[in-house]
Amino acid sequence: MAKRIQFSRTGGSEVLEWVDVTPAEPGPGEVRVANRAVGLNFIDIYFRTGLYPAPSLPSGLGTEAAGVVDAVGEGVTRLEVGDRVAYAQGPLGAYAERHTLPAAKVVKLPDSIDFETAAASMLKGLTVQYLMRQTHALKGGETILWHAAAGGVGSIACQWARALGVRLIGTVSSPEKAALAERNGAWATIDYTREDVVERVRELTGGEMCDVVYDSVGKDTWETSLDCLKPRSLMVSFGNASGPVEGVNLGILNQKGSLFTTRPSLNGYADTPERLAMMADDLFAMLESGKVKVDVSHRYPLAEAGEAQDALQGRRTTGSTILVP
Repeated sequence: MAKRIQFSRTGGSEVLEWVDVTPAEPGPGEVRVANRAVGLNFIDIYFRTGLYPAPSLPSGLGTEAAGVVDAVGEGVTRLEVGDRVAYAQGPLGAYAERHTLPAAKVVKLPDSIDFETAAASMLKGLTVQYLMRQTHALKGGETILWHAAAGGVGSIACQWARALGVRLIGTVSSPEKAALAERNGAWATIDYTREDVVERVRELTGGEMCDVVYDSVGKDTWETSLDCLKPRSLMVSFGNASGPVEGVNLGILNQKGSLFTTRPSLNGYADTPERLAMMADDLFAMLESGKVKVDVSHRYPLAEAGEAQDALQGRRTTGSTILVP
């Protein structure tokens, strides 16, 4: 037997249950991982609330963790029992002591990277990798706007931007978060609780505005983000922290300067084992070089996942949060 977090109905954090389960034996092409650390992400809340529908109920939760392979299914040759591994995709259920998932979604973890760092950085770090290196391949010298620059993804993005020679303007909600983002490499910060984001971007860029806006907030910042862009530049919407962007009239992209927009996802980029391995190698190289450091600011017992999600949703966290089985 093992423990896991599950939910039988959608709703607030009170729907999360800490239950005993029998871990699934891996089938063909699958492995089972004994988790040592589990990542906490906004997408977990989207599934819990029903914004993203779970395949069935009751359902496990979470897609990101790091640990040790403890069982291998038929046909798996790339991984062995005892291998240190990490993952950020696959079926819901990472909020568990043991999780069974396709071997194609698992990468080997270098000895130089500990389980907590991996669990705190796989989803967030791979997200930054595809956003900065693939959705728009930043080369250096660009000016970008990044919403929620002091959060888990934002903290990695600030560091990666600095390493690339990119001027990242980060939005934050307090002086403390501004200081954190700047320590991580943000070129400038804007406190959206006290400042007009569009006007500050115009001042900071001498009226040039931004080459790319990366927006994980969603509904509340959609039009603000569009107004921060240069003509013919790119709006990247990759999250829904304030709710989904709905009812968009494509004509607004014309009115605001023949803009481009995209709604990417990790699964859309890490869609083969080869692409996933390439992206993970890039992330691990940044971690090993010290150019990107992961701040594990908060740790909760896995059984207290609901409390951890409330803190994340209430914007009471900075850096990354992990759950410890």
